[in-house]
Amino acid sequence: MSVSRPVRTGLAVALLASAAVACGDAGGLRGAGSTPTATSPARLWPQLTPASSPAWNIDEADTEVVKGVTVPGDDLRKVDPVAIVRAEIAAHPKDYRGPTAIYRDTTARMAACTSKPAAGKATDGKATDGKAAAGKATDGKATDRTADADADTTAAGTCPVLQPYYRDLTGDGRVDLTLGFRLLPGDAPDLTAVRVYTVDKHRLLRVMAWEDAVSAVELAGRSVIIRSPSDLADYEYRLQWTWDPEQKAMLLTHDEMLRTHHGQPPGHPSPTTTATVGPSFTADPRPSPSPSVTP
Repeated sequence: MSVSRPVRTGLAVALLASAAVACGDAGGLRGAGSTPTATSPARLWPQLTPASSPAWNIDEADTEVVKGVTVPGDDLRKVDPVAIVRAEIAAHPKDYRGPTAIYRDTTARMAACTSKPAAGKATDGKATDGKAAAGKATDGKATDRTADADADTTAAGTCPVLQPYYRDLTGDGRVDLTLGFRLLPGDAPDLTAVRVYTVDKHRLLRVMAWEDAVSAVELAGRSVIIRSPSDLADYEYRLQWTWDPEQKAMLLTHDEMLRTHHGQPPGHPSPTTTATVGPSFTADPRPSPSPSVTP
């Protein structure tokens, strides 16, 4: 039975009256203090000619077709991650082969990788190293802290290839591959290579490459987040790469230094934290006009 117009009007008046009484019982509205004055950015040295090229090359939008590795049915799950790392070694002999190569020990230890590493689960909005066997994802994170235990560890655990993770980072409906492997001996301890691969025109395409001392690696939406230690106590670096459909590459969209959480290592969220797969939103990079500062 539907409620007639007069009855609905009477109910609305009663509800408003009860809400007013409730506000009165709580002491009424109270001020939260003065609002800080908004200050727009102030432009410095407007007489300087804007730079037209970067000072350092960090290989933005750098992609590379992996030669010698096929993708059966365009399914990256059917590609051996060890074969991908071996293809990179073959393509960059200066870095990996010979007594003076910076990552020569990585090449030597590849002989221990006798089978495909167990895949880490990175679906349904969750991707972590987790604490479960076989790299099962939990708590919305993906880190390499325990990946060595889940990769092929024959020959006393010397295989440098970490467990692979599969998630759609490009938004085409197919899973992409996030892969890590240790760079040994390298010019710094605990150096790890992080790579992202997709399929383009039936070819295996690397769309992101980064090497760093890694504290944790996370997958969030269409982004890969890498956390690295800082020289400052209680601080860490946080770098984020996000898929750019125009450049068809993972671009470095955030580079910042953050204070770490007290009482727990970076990259380990509380048990209630989960990651949600969804579109990422990027602020308009174009700066708004701002007043000049008089020296």
